[in-house]
Amino acid sequence: MAKKKSKNDKDPNNHVVALNRRARHDYTIIDRYEAGLVLTGTEVKSLREGQASLVDGFAAFDRSGELWLEQVHIPEYLNGTWTNHSARRKRKLLLNRKELIKISRQIEDPGNTIVPLSLYFKEGKAKVEIGIARGKREFDKRQTLREKQDAREAQRAMRYRNLQAS
Repeated sequence: MAKKKSKNDKDPNNHVVALNRRARHDYTIIDRYEAGLVLTGTEVKSLREGQASLVDGFAAFDRSGELWLEQVHIPEYLNGTWTNHSARRKRKLLLNRKELIKISRQIEDPGNTIVPLSLYFKEGKAKVEIGIARGKREFDKRQTLREKQDAREAQRAMRYRNLQAS
């Protein structure tokens, strides 16, 4: 008989490896895409251990129209030998042609860039969520933080009021 999976069981084929919280703070996300990654064996093993950093990462087109993920840090696999990968190498993103054309048109607008938002496994395959983003100015960041703080205070007040009523 097959064992039922509970919500607490971690499926190694479906889990988030890295999130880029800084991107959500520094940029306004306009559009999101899911892309596959071309990885070597030691990179996949290192990702399965849960090690990666998207903080400095970005994506860019090359002359042939392919999209590449750059400056994403996947550390070397500890048990790797001479076949180990370099930690910050360029990695090709796998998207279909229509998506690539759509992204390239969105990037033509001044101030737009492509940032990685999260790196995860989906059905055993490494995926990266990329976002078309526009940089926030300092006052935009402060306004966003103020809105979050106001929402938290409102929730706190509602919870306090509900406790007083009962």
